[in-house]
Amino acid sequence: MFLSVRGRATVITIVVSGLILALVFVLVLLLARDALMNRTIDTAQRTTERVADDLLSGVPPARALVPRPGEAPLIQVVGPDGRLLAANRRAANRPVLGRSAIAHGELLVSGRSCRPAGARCVRYFGMRLRETRWGGDITVIAAEPVPLIGRFWPLPLAMAAMLVGLLALIGWWTWRTIGQAFVPVDRIRAGMAEFTIRGLSHRVPVPDTGGEIQDLAETVNRTLERLDEAMSRERRFISDASHDLRNPITGLRTRLELGLDEDDVDECRETIRAALRDTERLNDIVVDLLELSRLDSRAPVPVERVDLADLARREVARRPRGTPVATRLEPGVVVEANPVRLARVVGNLLGNAERHAESRIEVTVARDGDEAVLRVADDGAGVPADSRERIFERFARLADSRRRDPQGTGLGLPIAREIAEIYGGTLRLVDAPAAGPPGANFEMRLPLAGPSGD
Repeated sequence: MFLSVRGRATVITIVVSGLILALVFVLVLLLARDALMNRTIDTAQRTTERVADDLLSGVPPARALVPRPGEAPLIQVVGPDGRLLAANRRAANRPVLGRSAIAHGELLVSGRSCRPAGARCVRYFGMRLRETRWGGDITVIAAEPVPLIGRFWPLPLAMAAMLVGLLALIGWWTWRTIGQAFVPVDRIRAGMAEFTIRGLSHRVPVPDTGGEIQDLAETVNRTLERLDEAMSRERRFISDASHDLRNPITGLRTRLELGLDEDDVDECRETIRAALRDTERLNDIVVDLLELSRLDSRAPVPVERVDLADLARREVARRPRGTPVATRLEPGVVVEANPVRLARVVGNLLGNAERHAESRIEVTVARDGDEAVLRVADDGAGVPADSRERIFERFARLADSRRRDPQGTGLGLPIAREIAEIYGGTLRLVDAPAAGPPGANFEMRLPLAGPSGD
C-alpha cells in the first residue's frame, strides 16, 4: 500500500510536516520559556524595588514585607553577614537567597535557587540598601517561583501529543485527498482496460475537474482517436491494395492461360506483351507500397544540402518529350533532404501534370522568407475544391484521373506529401495565380537550409 504513489506521497507529507511542526513547537517552547523567565525576573525586581522604597520611606517592616497582588510571594531582608533579618511567611523557612553575592558585597544580586530539596525553584532579585531600621548595608530580596515549563514537562508533553494528533490528521487528509484525486485516474485506467472488449472506438471518461488529469484524459482520447483513424486507414489501405493488386494479377493469369492455348506465335507474343505490362504495373504498385512502408516507419535516410533548382532542372530534362515544360528556377534555393526522395516528389508532380495538362506545364522554384517553394502547375481541368484533400489519400483517384491513366496506382501524390512532411514541409493544392496556367497548381514548401559549415 505504501509503495504506491498515494502511500509514498502520504508518508513524505507526514515526514516533512512532522519536521516543520517539530521545529515550530521547539521554537514556541523556547520563546515561551524565555518569556516566562523574563516575566519572573521582572516581577521579582518590581517587588524588590517596592519593598526597598517602603523601607526607606519608614513603612513598618511587617507591612512592607507583605506582597501585594501581582508581586513576588517570597521576600527576605538579609544582613551584611548573610544572616536573615526578616522575611514574610512563605520566605521564612527558605535558606538565605543570594548569600554568596551578598558576602562579596555586590549591590545587585540575582539568580536561581532550588533549596531546600523538594521545594519549588525560584528566581530572585536583590538590592543593597545603606540606611534602614536595621542599620546600613542590608539587602532586600524578592523571589518568584520558576514557571512549571522551566522545571517539568507538562507543556512539552502536551505539545508532543498535539504534534502526533496533527500529523495523524495531516496523514488522513493527505491520503483521502490523493485518493479522491486519483479516482478519475482509476476511471481512466478502467476505461483503457476495456479496449480489448470494446475496441479502439471506445473512449475513456473525461472528468470535469480541470487541470492535468482532465488534460490527460483528453490527450488519451485524442491519441485513441488518431490510433483508431490510423487503424481504419490501415484497413482501407489493405483493402485498396488488395483490390489494386487483384486486377493486374487476374489479368496476368488470364493472359497466361490464353497464351497456353494459343497456337499462333504472333498472338502468343501479343499475349506475352500484355502480360508484361501487367507485370510492370504490379511492380509499380509494389514499389509504391514499399516506399509508403518506409515512409510510415520513418526509417532514417542520409540527408544532404540539395539545390532545389538544380534538382528540378534535372528532373525536367529526364522526362520524355511530350507536353512542353516552362521553368522559372531561382538559383541557390538550398534545402536539407534526401535527394532521391526529393527527386521522387518532383517526378510524381511532373507525372501528374503530364497526365492532366492540355498544352503546357510550368515549374517554379523560389524563396519565400525562410522557406523554399516548388510549384508545378498545368493548364488542365484542375481539381474541384471539395476534392483537393481527397487526392492526397492513398489509392484515391478521381474519375478524370482514372480515364486519363487507367493503370495508375493512386499513390504518387500521397507519397509526395509524406516526403515533404518528413522534412518539415508541406505539399498542397493551391489556387492558380492570375498570371499562371488555370489548372492544378501544386505547391511544396520546405525550410531553407542554414549556412554551409564549410
